[in-house]
Amino acid sequence: MIISSSGGRATRIAIAGLVLVWQMPGSAKGVMFITLEDESANADLIVWPSVFAKCRRAILSASMLGCRRKVQKANGVIHLIVEDVADRTADLKKVSGLDGAFPLQNGRGDDVKGGGSGPDSRKPRPPIIRRRDMYEPDLHIDTLKVKARNFR
Repeated sequence: MIISSSGGRATRIAIAGLVLVWQMPGSAKGVMFITLEDESANADLIVWPSVFAKCRRAILSASMLGCRRKVQKANGVIHLIVEDVADRTADLKKVSGLDGAFPLQNGRGDDVKGGGSGPDSRKPRPPIIRRRDMYEPDLHIDTLKVKARNFR
C-alpha cells in the first residue's frame, strides 16, 4: 500500500485504495475512521475534524481515495493520521473501463434469437374490461341463517 515515503524511516506515506467503510461515531467527538483496501492489504485511517471539514466532499463521495498520512506508533498500535485527501474515483473508472459511454440495447428482454436488438415487435394488447355484477341471484344471501355463538 505504500506508494512513497520520506527518508529511510516511513513517517509520512502516500496511499490510495478503495473505500470500504467510513464511520463517524457520536462518541468520537467528530473524528472519522476510514478503511481503505487495495490488492495487498487494508489500511485504517483516522481523520481529525479539521481535515474532514477541509476535504468533506472528497471523503464522502469517493469510491477510491488517495491520501497523505502520518504514521504514529503508540503502545504497539499503529495510528495512520490523514493530512490530505484526494478523490481518485476517476482513476478507478479508467482502470475498470467505466469512464466511457455505456450503450443500452433496445428491444425485448425475452428475444433470444435476435439478441435483444431492434424495436419491440409485439403489438400492444387492448385493455381487458370485464363488468361484474355483484348480485348473484343463485346465492340467496338474504335467506342465510347464521347461528350466533355465545363465548361466555
